[in-house]
Amino acid sequence: MLHAKKSLGQHFLRSKSALAKIVEAARLSPCDTVLEVGPGEGALTELLLLRAGRVIAVEKDDRLIPILRQKFATEIASGKLGLIHADILNYELGIRNYGNRYKLVANIPYYITGAFIRKFLESDTQPSAMALLLQKEVAKRIVARDGKESILSISVKAYGTPIYIDTVKAGAFSPPPKVDSAIIAIENISKSIFSDGLAQPPTVTRFNLVKEREKRFFELLKKGFAHPRKLLASNLGVDSEKLIQCGIAEKSRAENLTLQQWRSLVAALYSH
Repeated sequence: MLHAKKSLGQHFLRSKSALAKIVEAARLSPCDTVLEVGPGEGALTELLLLRAGRVIAVEKDDRLIPILRQKFATEIASGKLGLIHADILNYELGIRNYGNRYKLVANIPYYITGAFIRKFLESDTQPSAMALLLQKEVAKRIVARDGKESILSISVKAYGTPIYIDTVKAGAFSPPPKVDSAIIAIENISKSIFSDGLAQPPTVTRFNLVKEREKRFFELLKKGFAHPRKLLASNLGVDSEKLIQCGIAEKSRAENLTLQQWRSLVAALYSH
C-alpha cells in the first residue's frame, strides 16, 4: 500500500459505501465520458469503468502512474481508460476530443478546492455535471445549508445546481484527515444565465457577449461580498431605492440575496 504524500494533500478513500455513493451521485450511463481527477490507487476508477463508456484519469503523483498502468493495463490497451500524468490545475482541457460533454468525478485535495471548482465551472469546455468529494464545511457552504449565501455558493449556483449527497467521516480515509468530508453533486451545469435572450446558434459575437455578462456578474458579486458585515447598498455604492426596485430589502446584506436577485441587480445596474 502506497504511503500518502502530505504535500499533495492525499487521503485515499477506503470506504466502499462512500465510493459507491460518489459513483451514484454522478448518474453515469454507458454513453458517458468521465474525467476523473486524482484516481490515486484506482479504487474509484474501477467503479467508474463499470458504469461509464470511457474514463480519462488525470493523476499528478508520478509514483501512482506505474501502479495505475499495471492495474488497468487491459482497459488502457482497449481505450476504455485514458491515463494522463499531469497537475489538473495546469492541465489544458482536451475534452473536445472525448465528446461534446463529459462528467467530472473527483476526490479533491482540500487546498485546491476553490481553484479547482472555478477552473471547471468557468471553462469553455464545462462538464455537464460533477460529483465531488471535498471538505464538509466547504460542501455545506456551497449548498448554503445555514440559509446564508456566500460568494462561493452563488458562484456555483450561477452555473449549476449543487446537491449535498452525504457526509463521509474522516475514518473512511487513509490516512484520516483532521476533518470530515462530504459528497456533493453539481448538476445541470451550463452558462445559460449568461446567454439568456441571445441569438442562436453560437457565433463569435454571442460568445463575447456571454463572456462580458459573466464578467459583469462576478464583478458585482465580488463587490457585494467585499465587506460581508456591511449592508449591500453600502458595498455596492448604490441608493437603497435601486435595491427595492429589484425586490431586495434595503437593509439586506450580500448573504441574504438569491441568485435571481443578483441577476436582477446586474440587469438594473448595467444598462447595456
